[in-house]
Amino acid sequence: EGPKFLKKDGWYYILAPAGGVETGWQVALRSRQIYGPYEHKIVLAQGDTDINGPHQGALVDTRNGEWWFIHFQDAGLYGRVTHLQPVQWEDGWPLMGKDCEPVQRHAKPKLPPQPRCAPQTSDEFTGPQLGLQWQWHANHHDDWCSLAARPGWLRLFPQPAVTPPSEQPNLLLQKLPARSFTVETALEFHPGQDGEEAGLVVTGQTQVMLGIQRRGTANWVVWRANDRQEYVRETKSSLVRFRVAMRDGGLCSFSFADAGTLLPLPATFQAHKGVWIGGKVGLYSLRRSHHPPHGHADVDYFRFE
Repeated sequence: EGPKFLKKDGWYYILAPAGGVETGWQVALRSRQIYGPYEHKIVLAQGDTDINGPHQGALVDTRNGEWWFIHFQDAGLYGRVTHLQPVQWEDGWPLMGKDCEPVQRHAKPKLPPQPRCAPQTSDEFTGPQLGLQWQWHANHHDDWCSLAARPGWLRLFPQPAVTPPSEQPNLLLQKLPARSFTVETALEFHPGQDGEEAGLVVTGQTQVMLGIQRRGTANWVVWRANDRQEYVRETKSSLVRFRVAMRDGGLCSFSFADAGTLLPLPATFQAHKGVWIGGKVGLYSLRRSHHPPHGHADVDYFRFE
């Protein structure tokens, strides 16, 4: 999976991962003939480091003759973290890192300096389209949301709820931006039918939602963890803030505010990775009936600290 092919100094090379996602290593195979036979060598492995599964990457060279290897590390809940390793050619082999083990710190490539940058995270929803940090949980439909209906807000239109909730397609998510963080969002709820709901979600192979739900003639703050559901309290406010604080390791604490001070929920939730991906955090909006009319939820912001 993910092999790369290269010719250098009369050798044909195949760069290939081996050994599994979480425990694997990088192999180089070489031959003077394109059809082989090939000899092989492990050129990068975890060894005595804490960088597990360093493999499935790409060998690249720079304009001044330096060679580097970019690869991932499976960090479980935090997804696949990217690493850059120096490469030295010795006896015709691309030896990576230091003594074929990954390094945590190293001088950067000798290239023209670039401004520091980081992936987008927080969003005030002032642009004409969603930022690149956002991704839907499934192939999306354009009518799931609007940034034009109320400028400066993200309008989410509820989609029919599915079971299990982890297969809800219209979850609007981001990868976890750090090992520990706090994120807060505020949304204004305008339901059109009983059972309509919107709020904050942390998802992976397990899932927790904290939101506001229309129940009869009243709005209720609701907390759901996998198949469990608990109505926290009735709220007279249509504008509610939701917050989750994740500790290093994925233990989540939730709170909400429908007026004034944030109120913590007593229960905590252990987040887990998804299937072949890390955990994610984001927004949801759903309804129980397939029939109109339905309402919407307007999201004011989504802010990380």
